[in-house]
Amino acid sequence: MKFSIERADLLKAVGQAQSVVERRNTIPILANVLIEADGGEVSFRATDLDIEVVDRVGAQVERAGATTVSATLLHEIVRKLPDGALITLTADSAAGRMTVEAGRSNFSLATLPREDFPVMASSEYASNFSAPAPVLRRLFDKSKFAISTEETRYYLNGVYMHVSHADGGKVLRCVATDGHRLARIDADLPEGAADMPGVIVPRKTVGELRKLLDDDDAKIAVSVSETKVRFATPEITLTSKVIDGTFPDYTRVIPQGNTRKMEVDASDFAQAVDRVATVSSERSRAVKMQLDEDRLLLSVNAPDSGAAEEELVVAYGDDRLEIGFNAKYLLEIASQVDRENAVFLFNSSGDPTLMREGNDMSAVYVVMPMRV
Repeated sequence: MKFSIERADLLKAVGQAQSVVERRNTIPILANVLIEADGGEVSFRATDLDIEVVDRVGAQVERAGATTVSATLLHEIVRKLPDGALITLTADSAAGRMTVEAGRSNFSLATLPREDFPVMASSEYASNFSAPAPVLRRLFDKSKFAISTEETRYYLNGVYMHVSHADGGKVLRCVATDGHRLARIDADLPEGAADMPGVIVPRKTVGELRKLLDDDDAKIAVSVSETKVRFATPEITLTSKVIDGTFPDYTRVIPQGNTRKMEVDASDFAQAVDRVATVSSERSRAVKMQLDEDRLLLSVNAPDSGAAEEELVVAYGDDRLEIGFNAKYLLEIASQVDRENAVFLFNSSGDPTLMREGNDMSAVYVVMPMRV
């Protein structure tokens, strides 16, 4: 195998591959990227047995062939080569080596045979549809912060993507929760997605998927089965197993009867919370909110380090209310607001609080209070 490729193209492809491979591997081949050259195209395939990414790049192929080489090592080499370099990769399967040449630089890397590389079994997908990149980006970006990191509740370690009913009919919905906060984001249902089975997309897959969604003009082909989900652009295909578990009935924790309404500038609110939380103890990071008519007082009292308070002008016309929250949760939820105003709906100091962006019901957040 021998081909020449632009540094920028190679760096992007190998960068995607090396982020999928696990650093600590008991199976050496899983640390490698499978490089296959044929025609005018080279594909780079990496897997950790749960996720597989294939990146196809145009190149000048002199000799077709395939080999596998350390993804991290190749990425480091390419990263350190100068911008604009033309890189030539030549594999000698008999010697078990691959040379990387660029200008006066020459590297010789150990390879493993392509036959040892595991390729994810293809599956029949029950549902196939396409969605614009910005739509998927919004669904996953606004929900992923609430993914649980608790291994025991493994079914919460991802984003639950499914078809649901909203006021205007069926929607494509992403939900994530860790039991303390919840994010529920809706988008118009793409054509062909109505029969999609609900799947829990793992945290790592959500992170890898983000790299496919940067191009606003891209159309992402989505395929879903009971056990796998696939996202594809013309250049990159990301296939992942889904979490085998049942996502809990999240609708029960979304409060319906919260009537105490506070409207606040989202940016001012986030900055004020961030400032007063500076003195809070790391363990609890508790912030107290005291609400009176059109006035919000944020305060923190940390016996070890000090106290802080800040007052904000808000739109609030209900009874006086005192309620406490984890500052980190408040900040993460406030930072999701794209519009100017965040609307908080309270019931009492012990009940979950609802937050949305203005009057937009397509993005709803729930946060549990804490005692302060």
